[in-house]
Amino acid sequence: MKRERLESKDRLSALPDCILLLILSFLSSERAVQTCILSPRWNHLWKCLPTLRLNSFNFKYFKDFTPLVTLILSLRDNSTALHTLTVYRDGGVQPRLLKRVINYGISHNVQHLDIYVSCNIQHFPRTLFSSHTLTSLKLLHPNFYIIREQFPYSLNLPSLTELHLHAFAFPVGDDGRVEPFSTLHKLNTLIIDDCHLQNLCILSTSLARLTIVTCDNPPDACCEIELSTPNLCIFSFIGSPFHKLYGIKSNLSSIKHIDIDLTLMLNSTKCSLFLLNCLVELVNVKSITVSSPTLQVLSLVDLFKIHLPSLCKMKSLKVKKKQSSFIPDLLVEFLLQNSPSTKVDIID
Repeated sequence: MKRERLESKDRLSALPDCILLLILSFLSSERAVQTCILSPRWNHLWKCLPTLRLNSFNFKYFKDFTPLVTLILSLRDNSTALHTLTVYRDGGVQPRLLKRVINYGISHNVQHLDIYVSCNIQHFPRTLFSSHTLTSLKLLHPNFYIIREQFPYSLNLPSLTELHLHAFAFPVGDDGRVEPFSTLHKLNTLIIDDCHLQNLCILSTSLARLTIVTCDNPPDACCEIELSTPNLCIFSFIGSPFHKLYGIKSNLSSIKHIDIDLTLMLNSTKCSLFLLNCLVELVNVKSITVSSPTLQVLSLVDLFKIHLPSLCKMKSLKVKKKQSSFIPDLLVEFLLQNSPSTKVDIID
């Protein structure tokens, strides 16, 4: 019996490296490093991890973040390619450290890069915007003072398929247009969160998923967004309407799934007209998800005089019920006028 207990004492360490590395990949980097004290078998395993997750929230003292990150980068096995790099620093970060971390990731062929730091984008190394291995990029800038960082004028990221941006402004070209994504020929998914959208042009034949999130603060000027996305399949709009999408120019006929969650404003008449114009173009949509405030915005239009030429192929309608808002039955009937057999779900 004693011999059996000894043999089964450390079954975890007996697993092959690939399994142990998979287990460690779910840990933050500082936790993964701590496993080196378990036994000699674990001494150097963390150095071969294909992921680095650097999160200041996992540190008891913020002052420990910089020295430990520096130590991890210096001890990690340089022959191991880096698949995923996450940098989350609550508060400011030393520009020198940020450059070192990003350059390390780019030089090790990182594919997925997530950065959440409060730092001027000028401190980001240029290599970040010219990586040939990067397939997914998430840049989240804490927007404490409603000041949006200026995004680079052009990008050279030929492998990029997913892009998520938060709190950025886009440079305007000589023609007054903003086209920050036209060089991303493989871009499939784009999330624009609380960014300055004035005169924004999204030109992409590869884009299939688009999410636009607006903040609760009114824009400085009326904004117009132009979509030239013939293969767009999924579109989501979340947030306060204001004037951000009133001047949208697009052909939405390619969209199969749409999710709209608007905040009900005191004066949302223009927004309701925009919403109605969008619905008219959804000739091939199969599923619609709307919030109850969105239906209330739509109710500001005199719908009794309108017959929709669209929504004939709709199979699913989901209404997300929110507190202090009701679901107008007439609005649901209005949306179902060309597809009465559509499945309707009310989500509390």
